[in-house]
Amino acid sequence: MASKRKSNDRVAYSEFGSAATERATQRATPARPPGEQKVRVQVSRRGRKGKTVTEVTGFETTSETLTALLKTLKGRCGAGGTVKENTIEVQGEHAQTVLEVLLKQGYAAKISGGK
Repeated sequence: MASKRKSNDRVAYSEFGSAATERATQRATPARPPGEQKVRVQVSRRGRKGKTVTEVTGFETTSETLTALLKTLKGRCGAGGTVKENTIEVQGEHAQTVLEVLLKQGYAAKISGGK
């Protein structure tokens, strides 16, 4: 006679997933070398109540790399900043300084927009 299993490890439905399946469902971001990434630097005030922010977009790399790059940019500009969805935001108008740092690190960067 077959033994009956009393196991609670089977999940029929899970609305939010579990820690085991979370890594499998995350979208993989290919980490390209800096020279192959077309990065744009732009100064913006839109949606920030008049505060000026320098945005750097177009990254195709991991969040750890962006965090390390943000730390370098914040130190060089002497300003605060954050990473939001593969976009670096540095507080203030620092387009030239950010561009110099990115070019020195090998990124194909350009200033986008203008006055």
